[in-house]
Amino acid sequence: MKKLVLSGLACAGFLLALPEPGYAHGGQYRGPGDVVPPNPGGGGGRTPGPRGPQTPGPSGPQTPGPAGPQTPGPAGPATGGPAPAAAAGPTTGPRGAPVGPDLNKWQFWWEFNKDPFINLKAAIHASTAVTGSDEFFMGGSRRAEASDTMKPTEAEIMGSILPALKRALDSTEQRDITSSCLVAMGKIGRDHSTFQILDVMRPYLESSDQEIRETAALSMGISQMPEAIADLIAIATDSQRGRELCKRNPVDNRTRSFACYGLGLIANASNDADNKRKCFEALGEVLAKPGADRNIPIAAINGIRLVRPNPEAGQKHQKLLDDCLSTLWTYYEKKQGQGDQQKQAHVPPAIAQLLGRGGDKDGTYKDRFAGELVDRYGKRNVTIYQSCAVALGSLCEAQEDNKADKKYSDALLSYFRKGKDEQARYFCLMSLAKIGGNANRNDLLKAFDKGSKALVKPWAAISLGVLAFNEAKAKSESGGLDVMIGRTLHSSLGKIKNDQTQSAISVALGLCKYRESADEIQALLQRNKHRDELAGYLCIGLALMDNKRSMDTIRNIVQTSIRRPDLLKQAAIALGKMGDKNVTDLLQDMLKDPNKNVAKLSAVSSALGFIGDRRTIGPLVKMLHDESITPLSRAFAAVALGGVADKEPLPWNSKIAVDMNYRAAVETLTNGVSGILDIL
Repeated sequence: MKKLVLSGLACAGFLLALPEPGYAHGGQYRGPGDVVPPNPGGGGGRTPGPRGPQTPGPSGPQTPGPAGPQTPGPAGPATGGPAPAAAAGPTTGPRGAPVGPDLNKWQFWWEFNKDPFINLKAAIHASTAVTGSDEFFMGGSRRAEASDTMKPTEAEIMGSILPALKRALDSTEQRDITSSCLVAMGKIGRDHSTFQILDVMRPYLESSDQEIRETAALSMGISQMPEAIADLIAIATDSQRGRELCKRNPVDNRTRSFACYGLGLIANASNDADNKRKCFEALGEVLAKPGADRNIPIAAINGIRLVRPNPEAGQKHQKLLDDCLSTLWTYYEKKQGQGDQQKQAHVPPAIAQLLGRGGDKDGTYKDRFAGELVDRYGKRNVTIYQSCAVALGSLCEAQEDNKADKKYSDALLSYFRKGKDEQARYFCLMSLAKIGGNANRNDLLKAFDKGSKALVKPWAAISLGVLAFNEAKAKSESGGLDVMIGRTLHSSLGKIKNDQTQSAISVALGLCKYRESADEIQALLQRNKHRDELAGYLCIGLALMDNKRSMDTIRNIVQTSIRRPDLLKQAAIALGKMGDKNVTDLLQDMLKDPNKNVAKLSAVSSALGFIGDRRTIGPLVKMLHDESITPLSRAFAAVALGGVADKEPLPWNSKIAVDMNYRAAVETLTNGVSGILDIL
């Protein structure tokens, strides 16, 4: 998957330190560095295969800790071994000594979890003005403009986009275009009257190119078509049938891992208990005998996490839920060394997602996860503490709603105050926000007020924003503004000069919809347009509070940021969020530019796809088939078309990224280059 990498959402320093990478069918930037911990054993790299025209990309998985951006590797695929020494990365400290990015930064959490908060397509496709927005108060003319929906029609998808993708596949062997078109077809997830998309994808499973094989397997899962289940089971379990499909003996681990995620995606979308059962049983089989590669069990766990049984739908679903929990719990309770505990760390968030808030009625899992935070079960790999903190945030209820759950909020607060792992401490703050309630709100306000360490205040700020956002949503889509949180954050905005904290406060104020702060945020943006990371998050904060008065300022940033892809994408998404119908014209012009900067192309195409404006279909189809432009630009046109025609309102991989412990990541999950969370 020559993933169109690093579309650049947050840190200019990271992108500027890289040469032009050339990964082409997705590529979204999840934060200022690679979050993959060291591999205690086993592979995960790609099998080398022929490559299409490209510029060099970043190398394989990085070593742990605050690793900086990597130097470019050879043009071949990563092997899964240790990465080369890092190039000079972002600078911090008194004399600007080069150090790697701090993986504890709040931006990582935001980039993995932002999609439900931004919910871009819901905003851009809305047919009416949202009550309480600036647009609503500007009268009938603005409401009439909002009713001109930009969502593509079924006729446009089936008559133009899907056939264009098929023609592009049939007419090329170029890797970038092939992989981009496969994923785009998966996003559409529907057959054409003249061809079936699974029949189109299946032959690519036997490609000699590792990237194309794994892309084909994943795209079958992205399609959510139950007809793909049998093939993906065969590949995931490395059966004789799977080896025949892939023309490999055995099936390589990356393709098996991608097939596991594909099964989870199909199960997640299906309401049929029997189809869910088939996917689960295959994933359970994989988990029971995973082999040496850590990617395999982690893919199986996260596949099971996606199965989503619904006990209210009947006994079959209830039994399936019980079996999912039992399988995961059995794996979690195995005695494992510190290295293997990183794999087990994926279980608590998986159990939490399967059960949901209030689902652990007798407290079995909550008690265990809270006990882990106080070392009741011995010293553990730090990823266990992190994952247990994340899981409690998804399982527990506010003490005002469930007095018995107060002890879990207390456990989270205690670990935040006294715990040794910094990342777990910050996850505890976020979990308190997700649990919500007045007591947790007050504790977060205290943490923000007293936070003295560099990262405490920004984490407390973004946590307060999330709490306010969720509380308002629970009350009504337009009401329930928490004025106290808004005022507290706003009063600190002008006093604090640290970019990290200013960025977090601005996004948090957007989540709060505290519009009284808009003028100050816009003024801050005007003064800091040259500071890409800060400016990008200021744009997002203004967009989240729907401050349309800032659109001219942000539009100017888009127009002048062609060589600043991280800021470009943030600003473009902000304009899309606020319903600017002119932003797609600007982006299309940038996509046609002969400049081959991959980060720019990724930023532009992903923004076009996220916005989903039907008016871009004709120009993008023309680009896809224009052999006078670079293959990479054509591939990015396919990425954008897939985003425009996507059957889902949120990115397909957001259901995996949200509430995941990204600090326990492996190469096939996310490494900023070639994992499933790095694909647009």
